[in-house]
Amino acid sequence: MNAYGSIRSFVLRAGRMTDAQQRDYENLSSKWCIPFSQSHINYSDIFGNTENVIIEIGFGMGQATALIAEENPDTNYIGIEVHRPGVGRLLGEIAKRNLSNLFIIEHDAVEVLEAMIPDNSVQGFHIFFPDPWPKKKHHKRRLIKRPFTDMLCKKLSRGGYVHMATDWEPYAQFALEELNAVAGLKNTYNGFAETNRQRPQTKFELKGKNAGREIFELVYEKIDENGTENSRA
Repeated sequence: MNAYGSIRSFVLRAGRMTDAQQRDYENLSSKWCIPFSQSHINYSDIFGNTENVIIEIGFGMGQATALIAEENPDTNYIGIEVHRPGVGRLLGEIAKRNLSNLFIIEHDAVEVLEAMIPDNSVQGFHIFFPDPWPKKKHHKRRLIKRPFTDMLCKKLSRGGYVHMATDWEPYAQFALEELNAVAGLKNTYNGFAETNRQRPQTKFELKGKNAGREIFELVYEKIDENGTENSRA
């Protein structure tokens, strides 16, 4: 059990890995996957530089994650995911695109942030299309809720941001309330953000659009203890 409760925001599904995903997982995980541990990460040791670090929580199959890392070679990325087929798929993308600024942690995001991520060290969190858990009895499983949102703020550096996107309006409204309640975060828009045209479209986003659902985005920035904003590094 972690300090934020024992309820998981995910359910491990026994998804079948393709031959390619299995091969890439077996051949590449030792190079690009960071083992879970109870000690803080040293980003310089992992990336070989001191550039900003962005963490994506729940990258799915990872196509958008790889594209973002490829388009921003001067930023470091860590993707957190528990579903092995997606890990295998992203490992293949890392190798195919010859990326050196993207690593993976295959573990529960709550435990990773608690144990491995230093406070005030992350420039941004990407949380794109997390499971909305639409049934009321399952709302307790939603990732974007307090006190987890407080921990996101704690891990952010000066001027760091949280960027969430969802195609489920009730979850969007729920997340808006939960993030608004965090004293150290400020909504950079008056409500929902404008659609980010530069964010690559994910498989889950396309599925939502095909079902006729609207995309909702939230962008929050960390403010200092006096409630003033910091310019991003």
